[in-house]
Amino acid sequence: MTTSVPETSFADAASGRRLERAAAALAAHGFTVEILDDAAAARNRVRELIPEGASVFTGSSETLRLSGIDADINTGGRYEAVKPRALAMDRATQADEIRRLCASPDVVVGSVHAVTETGSLVIASGSGTQLPSYSGGAARAIWVVGAQKVVPDLSVALRRVEEHCLPLENARTLETYGWPSAINRLLVLNAEYQPGRGTVLLLRETIGF
Repeated sequence: MTTSVPETSFADAASGRRLERAAAALAAHGFTVEILDDAAAARNRVRELIPEGASVFTGSSETLRLSGIDADINTGGRYEAVKPRALAMDRATQADEIRRLCASPDVVVGSVHAVTETGSLVIASGSGTQLPSYSGGAARAIWVVGAQKVVPDLSVALRRVEEHCLPLENARTLETYGWPSAINRLLVLNAEYQPGRGTVLLLRETIGF
């Protein structure tokens, strides 16, 4: 049975009770979960969680960009930032090295497109670049998630991806790159088998798509 959720709610912050319910379900599935007030708190927490000098890959994310976390990691000089290094490499002659760099950093930091109150994370991607590190390639994963991304269950999560996230990402990629976006790959993380590997920072405020 599909849960009925109005489209407008996909941009609205979930209540504190729903955040707690999602956090409890994620924790029961092996994820480490913290509920934080806002993006500024998440920015500080990410800095605390990642040791200086670690190799860190950032998934493409409006949440990371708007919060300043992307700039902290990729231009701050504190870490061995994977993305700037990969972008500077020749895709024609160094494709294998780029692929390995992005797939297995010490830490991957990103966001998700939906978190279910039943304890799953849902990530859609056009290229799939970030998915290997999210699913297990990185030694540690950190996801920063706005309160509007909490949904009741997986069926509503998939609706959120298609009806809310894709149009926004499509507009962004058209403006930035000149081509449309697509849901070419979809990752659903139902549990973290290695306790302590995956950390979800749930925010009480909305940010990102």
